[in-house]
Amino acid sequence: MAGAQKSLGNIRRNFDPWNDPAAKPLIEFDHVTKRFADSVAVDDLSLGIYTREFFALLGPSGCGKSTLLRMLAGFEEPTSGDIRLGGKSLKGVPPYRRPLNMMFQSYALFPHMSVEKNVAFGLKQDGMARSEIDARVDEMLKLVKLEPFRRRKPSQLSGGQQQRVALARSLAKRPKVLLLDEPLGALDKKLREETQFELMDLQQELGLTFVIVTHDQEEAMTMADRMAVMRAGRICQVAPPAVVYEAPTSRYVADFVGNVSLIEAEVESVAGGLAVLRSASGRIETETTVPLSPGQTVAFAIRPEKVRLSRRAPEAGAANTLTGTVWDIGYLGDVTLFNIKLTDGTLVRSTVINAARVASEQIAWEEEVTLSFARDAGVVLAE
Repeated sequence: MAGAQKSLGNIRRNFDPWNDPAAKPLIEFDHVTKRFADSVAVDDLSLGIYTREFFALLGPSGCGKSTLLRMLAGFEEPTSGDIRLGGKSLKGVPPYRRPLNMMFQSYALFPHMSVEKNVAFGLKQDGMARSEIDARVDEMLKLVKLEPFRRRKPSQLSGGQQQRVALARSLAKRPKVLLLDEPLGALDKKLREETQFELMDLQQELGLTFVIVTHDQEEAMTMADRMAVMRAGRICQVAPPAVVYEAPTSRYVADFVGNVSLIEAEVESVAGGLAVLRSASGRIETETTVPLSPGQTVAFAIRPEKVRLSRRAPEAGAANTLTGTVWDIGYLGDVTLFNIKLTDGTLVRSTVINAARVASEQIAWEEEVTLSFARDAGVVLAE
């Protein structure tokens, strides 16, 4: 799998320093723990993030991702462990002395200041010469396409424009690392999708390292070179988005990232990279590299787009062919999502692309159907 990661994740560029044994991370979390009274927010966590990487911390509320970002920014100190930037420990270094900047979800713009004054604020605090400030502000406003709005107040801007002002202010000091804490949460869906690509373009143009915290899996998968899926202060899996999606290492990761069906099964046999599983609803043959033994209880995880739906009755004893009843149907525009209840009560999802404007002979609710999938369509999860 390591060799395949080169083209996965942020697929617009060929970038995978994590596969180079000689590459050293720019940011290193070394056995970091953070406690608040009796609560453990981050639990003995180690992680490396590389120069020019767009890295996403993904997880539900309360999993520790924002705490991790705040410790990197200097707003919180680790209870134990160390955080290094460029090989140097950040212990005791105040936030304003760290070569990084943080963009918050609320944007925190000064309402009484114009756009250009908001962008210039940090530069003035650093004592930069007026001519240099003016040139830098011009550069940043051009970068985020806000030149015509330079004299407006934040209240005179849309949510997307306010987000760009906050981004320009964060980038004005030219930090080595930009930290983004749920930066797109206040935007509507369409604007959020547009802004994701704009952030990717900016990050590559500026050559900076971006670390984003989000609970939105689509946001993380769109923008990140790699993503870390977190749970209860720990990292469950770190990999490019396509690897996390196609080859999750646990039920939690499979279930958290994207839609998935989990079929409980028992290992019948394993030979030559092929496992035969026996579930209550039928026999499953699947390719796997997970160490398994006969009699072991596992979950077979499969994504909806890899499940084929048919009215045809299955062949007797055929593998990877299950029968069930249509339980729910969801029309999503580009696809229709079917929830199929198998004979043992397990729900399996299947998506059908709506290639035609008008569907003919659409599979209906409560109809008996056959589900089928290829040997390499799903993954076996032992934990």
